[in-house]
Amino acid sequence: MEQKLDSLEINSSQADEKQTLIKIEVVYGTPTEQALLTLEVEEGVTVEQAIISSGILLSFKEIDLTVNKVGIWNRTAKLTDTVNDLDRIEIYRPLIADPKEVRKRRAEKAKEEGRADKVTGGRVDPRRAKSE
Repeated sequence: MEQKLDSLEINSSQADEKQTLIKIEVVYGTPTEQALLTLEVEEGVTVEQAIISSGILLSFKEIDLTVNKVGIWNRTAKLTDTVNDLDRIEIYRPLIADPKEVRKRRAEKAKEEGRADKVTGGRVDPRRAKSE
C-alpha cells in the first residue's frame, strides 16, 4: 500500500514539473519595420513576462513598457493580465497627434475652401446654392 502512495506522489510531482505550453504572438510595428513573433510560453504567464521572453525589447530599443500601452487582439490590456492560448499581444506606439484636433483642423480647412457649409459644418447642399 505504501508503495502505491509513493508512486502516486512521484507521478503528481512530475505532472507539476510539466507545465502546459501555449502559443502566442507578440507584435510591434513602426512606419518602416514590423515584427510578428510567434512563441510558446507556459500557461499562466502575464503579458509583461510574455513580452520580455519574446525578445522584442532587444530588437526595438524605443519600446518602454512604462510608456507604451499594450493590448490583446486590439483591446487594451494591463501588463499583469494573464495570457491565453493563441492570444496576440500588441505593443502600441504613442499617438503623434490628437485625432480630435486633426479632425477639427480638417473641418475648418473644408469650410475655408467652400467644401463645407459655414453654418452647419456639413457638406454644402447644391440645391441651396442654386436657389440663391
